[in-house]
Amino acid sequence: MSRSGLVWFKSSHSGSDGDNCVEVAATWHKSSHSSGSEGDCVEVAACPEVVHVRDSKDKDGPHLTFTPAAWNNFLTLARQL
Repeated sequence: MSRSGLVWFKSSHSGSDGDNCVEVAATWHKSSHSSGSEGDCVEVAACPEVVHVRDSKDKDGPHLTFTPAAWNNFLTLARQL
């Protein structure tokens, strides 16, 4: 569900009976290196403990998760190419 650009995820620690539910919101930002057309678009949602990365053309599809350190290492290497 999206409200005001936030995407809400049910916590894996929430109860299965609908009680004790916790939802976490992540704001997605399109990469500055994504094309302006409907081509290659990557979106990133950075949280304190994890960085989520997804294909903006498949917002409900799978996404990758990285620790902030691993994401930083990836960006450092990508900038060298």
